[in-house]
Amino acid sequence: MTDKSYSLEEIRLRLNELDDQLLSLLSERRQLSIEVAKSKVKTSKPVRDAKREQELLVKLINKGKEHYALDAQYITKIFHTIIEDSVLLQQSYLQELANPNYSKPLARVAFLGAKGSYSHLATREYFSRKQTELIELNCQHFRDITETVEAGHADFGVLPIENTSSGSINEVYDILQHTTLYIVGEITQPIEHSLLATADVSLEDIKVLYSHPQPHQQCSEFLRHMKDVQLESCASTADAMKKVHEINRPEVAAIGSAASGKLYGLQPIKSHISNQTENYTRFIVVARKPVDVSSQIPAKTTLIMSTGQEAGSLVSSLLVLQRYGINMTKLESRPIMGNPWEEMFYVDLESHLESPEMQQALSELTKLTRHLKVLGSYPIENVKPTQIKLN
Repeated sequence: MTDKSYSLEEIRLRLNELDDQLLSLLSERRQLSIEVAKSKVKTSKPVRDAKREQELLVKLINKGKEHYALDAQYITKIFHTIIEDSVLLQQSYLQELANPNYSKPLARVAFLGAKGSYSHLATREYFSRKQTELIELNCQHFRDITETVEAGHADFGVLPIENTSSGSINEVYDILQHTTLYIVGEITQPIEHSLLATADVSLEDIKVLYSHPQPHQQCSEFLRHMKDVQLESCASTADAMKKVHEINRPEVAAIGSAASGKLYGLQPIKSHISNQTENYTRFIVVARKPVDVSSQIPAKTTLIMSTGQEAGSLVSSLLVLQRYGINMTKLESRPIMGNPWEEMFYVDLESHLESPEMQQALSELTKLTRHLKVLGSYPIENVKPTQIKLN
């Protein structure tokens, strides 16, 4: 557009044209990402090329400054999202090749709560990357999810396992001790808690607050300042929102996603009420059979083990991982039911199960531990942003 004055309607029409062009270009870029994945099948190159990503970002930042007056932060933010999408598309393509019998155009998935729960949102986000149509199965309890998959009534189950604010979800860890299922995937989702009600009321007027116990923990600092509020627990945030909708009284509210609240006719009274500004929940995906992970994709392996009661037995096991250069990203202990004072350790490792280092480590750990079980090896889908220095 020139310096000529344009009406608001003309400007909006031009913006619409530009948006259409952007969508077309993004679609074309996605298709080219798949072509890149196909070429990497032949060359066996890893999906991520840090040097190439860094060079690309630097080039785009310099060009943006020079020719389009766009600042570095703006360009970096946009292209981090584009690079993440490209990486996940390529990983999904390579995983389909590695697991031809696992790819399904239609999948039955069990998750916690009704439509609009955080588990439901995570389920849709995860499987949207797989271009899989879903049959959604709502469950009231974590145990119901695993039992539904074990019985063959669902192909996959989605379980929240840890949150950056409230920590590990112990009930899920305890279920993993006894399930026959395998972890086949993971997804980390931003959690944006809001206070939701049927009408625009003041915080002082709210007397009853429904939610799942986890959001109660994650918003404890905010709740501490609310006077004379009765906290009520529900099976999920969706059930809490549904309950508030049914009661339909202004003094009754729920904690949940503002976007999901719209499904139940609720409006946000207060947003961003979590203890931490950056609030994320990691979900795992479980199935009856394990998956193979392409060697071109970064992988995580999760195992559980119990060590002897001798001093230093856990340290000896961890030194095995250090010796083989295997990075541990999570160590969680839980009591073994029926065995007082004994604990089971859950360990997340950044390693392919079939790698020589992992196989050697497992061989040694088997001799050192009283019990050892691999819960699954699966692609790492938390794509870390490409790091560059901004001037």
